[in-house]
Amino acid sequence: MRVLMLSWEYPPVVVGGLGRHVHAIARHLAAAGHEVVVLCRHEAGTDAVTHPTEDAGHEGVRVIRVAEDPTHLVFEQDLVAWTLAMGHGMIRAGLSLLREWRPDVVHAHDWLVTHPAVALSEQARVPLVATLHATEAGRHSGWLSQPLNQQVHSVEWWLANRADALITCSSAMRAEASHLFDVDPTTITVIHNGIEPRDWRIPPRAVRAARAEHSPDGAPLLLFFGRLEWEKGVHDLVAALARVRKSHPGTRLVVAGRGSQTTALEELSRKLRVRRAISFVGHLSDTELVAALCAADAVVLPSRYEPFGIVALEAAAAGAPLVASTAGGLGEVVVEGETGLSFPPGDVDALTTAIRRVLNDPAAARKRARVAKNRLPIDFDWARIAEATAAVYREAVVREHGVLGRPKIASGNAFA
Repeated sequence: MRVLMLSWEYPPVVVGGLGRHVHAIARHLAAAGHEVVVLCRHEAGTDAVTHPTEDAGHEGVRVIRVAEDPTHLVFEQDLVAWTLAMGHGMIRAGLSLLREWRPDVVHAHDWLVTHPAVALSEQARVPLVATLHATEAGRHSGWLSQPLNQQVHSVEWWLANRADALITCSSAMRAEASHLFDVDPTTITVIHNGIEPRDWRIPPRAVRAARAEHSPDGAPLLLFFGRLEWEKGVHDLVAALARVRKSHPGTRLVVAGRGSQTTALEELSRKLRVRRAISFVGHLSDTELVAALCAADAVVLPSRYEPFGIVALEAAAAGAPLVASTAGGLGEVVVEGETGLSFPPGDVDALTTAIRRVLNDPAAARKRARVAKNRLPIDFDWARIAEATAAVYREAVVREHGVLGRPKIASGNAFA
């Protein structure tokens, strides 16, 4: 099939897990014989002079990377206007593409590409498939109290109700999307994310060096990696660390990643008197991250909200013991007592207990880590995921959607 994918991130422009998802699914669809074109963007803050539009093949995928227009718009300050401008550029590039190549299906990844995806699917007269990777209500625990929250939610609602077929990365996300967007859950296909069959092994000397760097006195070592945003729950982990250190003196935490909560987390760690026990290391290279994963006694993923949790698969691939909340897809990825230890999101007491269990019984933790790693090629193989996605493409048909008005916005908690 001929597939036109639209995504606001695609390597080397990667903001979170979505970019890696689109990259993997595009490459594996191409490897299976499908003709894939990805319409994406350059990094924010560039323009057509510094970063002109590109149209080139990468790993079997044709990638059209659209230049930003001259308008002075900043993603962090002008999100909706910036998104509309990006969509305008994608529409122009897409219309030019349609003059010489026509897809069998258009696949939109998340709300930021809704406008160009709807426009191009209608122009090409082909089905629109949409993958909902997260929701605004989910990221804010059900509250849509600010104008920006409501604007984003309304675009998500539009995409969910305008698409001819919907995909979510977990059963939890399917239930969430069905509830928030008034969509029949039986019409939503669940296709898990996957992980690349890469070699996650690393020389023992690199692991020893990482251990010596982050825990020079040999004390227990915990690791978090991911975006430093409120929904990732790192503040709960900082609170738990203060308690864990009372039973396991000297325990240290490495926080790898960047985000809007960095300063707040540093302030919280000072307030709880654990600042010297935490290393905020920012972004780590792949080699540095794998070394840290292998050196850690436990990788802790304390998310308050997590549509899937690719980071859990990456930790499992490196053979690291897992402690994860049951938020969203993490509850499907990490099997309690078998592939890791789980706890309810936001429950600092339960999080503390789970960490102590790992530190008190490292042999059992390593056994769970082996089971988690062995599960990856069976349940999270990208080739199988691409095959399932192609099946959705084949079954998708252009449906009559009627006229869509503005959705109602919950005045209280949208999950109540």
